[in-house]
Amino acid sequence: MAGKASSQQYAPLPSHPIHQNVIVLPYFHPPPNSTYLFLRRCLFHTTAILLLFSAIYFLYPSDPSVGIARIKLNHIRVHSVPKLTLDLSFSLLVKIKNRDLYSLDYDSLNVSVGYRGRELGVVRSEGGKIRVRGSSYVNATLDLNGFEVINDVFYLIEDLARGVVPFDADTMVDGQLGFFFFNIPIKARVSCEVYANTVNQTIVRQNCYPK
Repeated sequence: MAGKASSQQYAPLPSHPIHQNVIVLPYFHPPPNSTYLFLRRCLFHTTAILLLFSAIYFLYPSDPSVGIARIKLNHIRVHSVPKLTLDLSFSLLVKIKNRDLYSLDYDSLNVSVGYRGRELGVVRSEGGKIRVRGSSYVNATLDLNGFEVINDVFYLIEDLARGVVPFDADTMVDGQLGFFFFNIPIKARVSCEVYANTVNQTIVRQNCYPK
């Protein structure tokens, strides 16, 4: 048998092609959750506030730290003739520390020594400059000769009988801090209670605290 010819027919191509427009739609993103947006904003504001407070903490100027690194009793003598007088000599090594990120210029360093709330004498030293985060040591010596004891004579006699005389040592620094284009005045003070042994001419005990 002879095979049958295929009777399938194809439509001829059009002489003029038909142009079609194709529209590409973007991928659909669901709207963000409102809780997520709120948390993200809170995190951003919290981070900004923490950075601001950190900058203020590190850049805001503060007073220097003042301390007594060493104190020495050179001599203490009591004279009863012709009247009750006191000879006293202290040597102190004062440490001034600049805790800021700016240089510190201090104008003066004043050290006063007192007995039972009454000032006996003051020694003043010249100023200086302390670098950023640096420290400076200043020597101060107070020599007091022939100080007449009147008001506290009975307390002094009692302390001398015990062999220990309490003194007050106050150290104060005045200066200015170079904060950008400004000069900010600063003050620092430390007070010490010093107990001097009149027998062996030494410091028995000292308690210092900033004020």
